[in-house]
Amino acid sequence: MASALMRTRALRSALSRAYASLAIGSDLVSAAPGVALQKARSWDEGVSSKFSTTPLKDIFKGKKVVIFGLPGAFTGVCSTQHVPSYKNNIDKFKAKGIDSVICVAVNDPYALNGWAEKLQAKEAIEFYGDFDGSFHKSLDLDLDLSGALLGHRSQRWSAYVVDGNVKALNVEKVPSEFKVSGGDVILDQI
Repeated sequence: MASALMRTRALRSALSRAYASLAIGSDLVSAAPGVALQKARSWDEGVSSKFSTTPLKDIFKGKKVVIFGLPGAFTGVCSTQHVPSYKNNIDKFKAKGIDSVICVAVNDPYALNGWAEKLQAKEAIEFYGDFDGSFHKSLDLDLDLSGALLGHRSQRWSAYVVDGNVKALNVEKVPSEFKVSGGDVILDQI
């Protein structure tokens, strides 16, 4: 009974927070001051880079970027639909002048690296770990999925960002849905 109550509360929380405070026209870099992400990598790559992080300005400033966030590596919809919708359209993104397509999740960079390799998507998509959720919290795109035994995660979302400014933003109403955050949708918004 207690676990059913927790799942109900998590779902209510997801439904009440279906839309982020981040909006079209927002400066993504300013919205998450001091936040840096960790590029997906092996443990040895982490050691050799002294566990470096990448500041948001290095990811977004002066670039056209498509970014999408998802609840987590190795999860159902994320693995079978979300990432493939971007991987399968990478040539179309490049043809539209997109400098990079980025996947970000509240995971460590090592789990993301293994997942990207399993999906054979590492050459097409840049994967970044938001290991402590600070990026998603700053953008109000975080979500408590403890009821599904996932803990604090990201909502399922996508954005088209030019020089740090959000030009298009799509946030799913609940993380199990895949209606507005896929590669085909954002392609039409570029």
